[in-house]
Amino acid sequence: MTMASNRRVVLLAGDGIGPEVANEARRVVEWLDHRRSVGFDLSEALIGGAAYEATGHPLPDATMEAAQGSDAVLLGAVGGPQWEALDFSLRPERAILGLRKQLDLFANLRPAKVFDALSDASSLKPEVLRGLDLMIIRELTGGIYFGEPRGVETLPDGTRRGVNTEVYTTPEIRRVGAVAFELARGRGGKVHSVEKANVMESGGLWREEIQELRDADFADVELHHMYADNCAMQLVRDPHQFDVVVTSNLFGDLLSDISAQLTGSLGMLPSASLGALGSGGSRAALYEPVHGSAPDIAGEGKANPIAMVLSLAMLLRHSLEQDADAELIERAVGNVLDSGLRTADILQPGLTPVSTGDMGRAICAELDRLAA
Repeated sequence: MTMASNRRVVLLAGDGIGPEVANEARRVVEWLDHRRSVGFDLSEALIGGAAYEATGHPLPDATMEAAQGSDAVLLGAVGGPQWEALDFSLRPERAILGLRKQLDLFANLRPAKVFDALSDASSLKPEVLRGLDLMIIRELTGGIYFGEPRGVETLPDGTRRGVNTEVYTTPEIRRVGAVAFELARGRGGKVHSVEKANVMESGGLWREEIQELRDADFADVELHHMYADNCAMQLVRDPHQFDVVVTSNLFGDLLSDISAQLTGSLGMLPSASLGALGSGGSRAALYEPVHGSAPDIAGEGKANPIAMVLSLAMLLRHSLEQDADAELIERAVGNVLDSGLRTADILQPGLTPVSTGDMGRAICAELDRLAA
């Protein structure tokens, strides 16, 4: 489908529950296109296993070209057991890595927001979590996952050694740090920079560069340094002390999963991966729910579309500068949850689960009410 506008968004439904949650995001896009000031030129392309079946590659050239020519990319999910035997280079998950690499998406934003209606859904006490709203920013293209040398070698005595190298440079640290400070200015004005400066030279460099960046360009933002192990403990002890957390690829991978558990369900968590700010003020960006393709429930109408809808809200905020529309979607989601509507993953005693489509329709109905 194509809608007349210059806001070019590419929707990549993907595999598993991806098409189901993507359909509900499309429903909200259609609502926005007809009821709000923002319009869309929404196109769709293949990715992941679906792309492999159609073209022999999980990230076809046509999909990459569409992504590069768009204002933002909205992704459902990729992967499934039917493709696990493929060569590593052809597995569906390689498509996401390819998008990140070719679009140079270096900053991964993972919000952890607890809606009041779900404050008892986590394994932590509701009083610890109620009202929580924090953001983990993970450096996405450097660090130990990409550093050289790396690999596994056989030593002269027949034993083997595995090597991965943690490497960061000043530009890599400062550009993700700048994203964190800029984001904090529009939130609570506080950044926690997380590393292991006590035992890692790369961590010491990270701390020094973040501090110098803050002092030079972001003196209005409060900065705290914290070791990664302490941060993990503090996230489950007192998560309200955090506003924005910025950290390396490895530590961000771990800490964002801890923050995910605070909300009670992966089906509630959106994410954004951002590239560098261009000369025209735009940047490449990919938005996707955290939950993955969930092949065990694919096609059953059980998937929770809220993470996908909230990913669309992040797209509006970070790529299209439509903060009011993003806030409207978030309010609609909160109100629907307050009404007692639940998909199976967030079901509470005494409630009956609704389908993926029912949740999407309820969100749009609430958008109608709020916009009236």
